Amino acid sequence: MVRQPLTAEQIAAGQRLGTALRAARAGRSLVEVALAAGISPETLRKIEAGRLPAPAFGTVVCLSQALDVPLNELADVWLADMPTRRAS
Repeated sequence: MVRQPLTAEQIAAGQRLGTALRAARAGRSLVEVALAAGISPETLRKIEAGRLPAPAFGTVVCLSQALDVPLNELADVWLADMPTRRAS
């Protein structure tokens, strides 16, 4: 299966997600949060910098728990400014 390239909107959504995660991390170190989420510090660094704009769902769930941020809040950040999709 070939993965389709990300759209400009998806890349922007990833950047918003990274910004929100960095803000939620506040005074905690990147390493501390990454280890609590069960991911590498480099992965968290890439997500926060927007260089990994579409992290795996499980990664986002683990970050949500490690940062004590409700998953629906992170979903709202991702979906902000995304074009509305209609069911077909």
